[in-house]
Amino acid sequence: MSLARNLDLLRHLPKVDGLRLAEFGRSADVSSPLEEVTNFGGNPGNLRMFAFVPAQLQKPRALVVVLHGCGQTAAGYDLGAGWSTLAKHYGFALLMPEQQRVNNGNTCFNWFNPEDTARDSGEARSIREMIAHMVEAHRIDARRIFITGLSAGGGMTSVMLATYPEVFAAGAVIAGLPYGIASNLREALDGMFHSPVRPARALGDLVRNASDHRGPWPKVSVWHGSADRTVNPGNANEIVKQWLDLHDLPAVPMAETNVDGYPRQAWWNKDGETLVESYAITDMAHGTPLGRADSDQRYGIEGAFLIEAGISSSYHIAKFFGLTGWIPDAAKKAEAKPTTPKPALPPAPHLARSIRAAVAEQPEPKREKSRSFDLGQIITRALTAAGLMK
Repeated sequence: MSLARNLDLLRHLPKVDGLRLAEFGRSADVSSPLEEVTNFGGNPGNLRMFAFVPAQLQKPRALVVVLHGCGQTAAGYDLGAGWSTLAKHYGFALLMPEQQRVNNGNTCFNWFNPEDTARDSGEARSIREMIAHMVEAHRIDARRIFITGLSAGGGMTSVMLATYPEVFAAGAVIAGLPYGIASNLREALDGMFHSPVRPARALGDLVRNASDHRGPWPKVSVWHGSADRTVNPGNANEIVKQWLDLHDLPAVPMAETNVDGYPRQAWWNKDGETLVESYAITDMAHGTPLGRADSDQRYGIEGAFLIEAGISSSYHIAKFFGLTGWIPDAAKKAEAKPTTPKPALPPAPHLARSIRAAVAEQPEPKREKSRSFDLGQIITRALTAAGLMK
């Protein structure tokens, strides 16, 4: 398909996405526990803020930022990908920024606009303000902030990791693009459809030039369907190259395994901590892969760009972030605590009455003469009367 055809297709996408959103979003907003937050701070990107904070939070407290794809809402993507279910199950706070149609006709985050992709500018700054609000309002540990997104949300995830690397411990990009490869619509389409190959060092420099930060860098998980015709799967390789260069890791994977039937590549540091990983979802089109995980727990519901693939990307991303060990750890601590002996239960009412009656029947002088002997008799008679001894 020519670039001219691509541009023409993009001009017509708002109408198509409008229909797609109407089909997908009917019940999404009703079913999601997300609540809108206003007055969260500066908002130069004119985004909306939605959040969910479960009653119980793991310690130290963690925050996951989730960015929806084109034609989606925050609540719709939450319902589809299952993030609030995970947040409630594992006890972490959830922040979901939402694009407005006035900013982008397809409700895509503007991951390629220079004014939205620079530190302290536009949409990037708005998301940073939302994070700061969540940290202060809910006492989030500044070392446990994570971010993930799909498609344009994946592209904006790359933007946030590059422009505010000191904020995030880790990120996950689903069907997205590397940071800095586009500064206008033409370059964005070229990256989406063709994914030109770039040197690893040049890709790393794009991130290094986005801020004054010089490390340590966030960990990154990359997900992409091999049959994606919306965002070329070659972008997954380019994202991996970008972050391998930043972490000073070799191009050759340190491990290649199979997870739920799909190939996973991994790279780790000298301490054995995985810093970069990549999942290739064989034969999957453009979207977020869904499936059962965690003892057959279901996360998410199929919809537009939310694809049943037999693997829950949301769960595995939360696991990569280090958030899924909370419940088992809590159970172990509870088992390790010394148990307090239970107090002896009082006798049953009918037994107490029998003892009192037996005592009343004893002649007073006899009880005074041989209290210990008579007490044995009293208990025996009381048990017999209660039907507990023959």
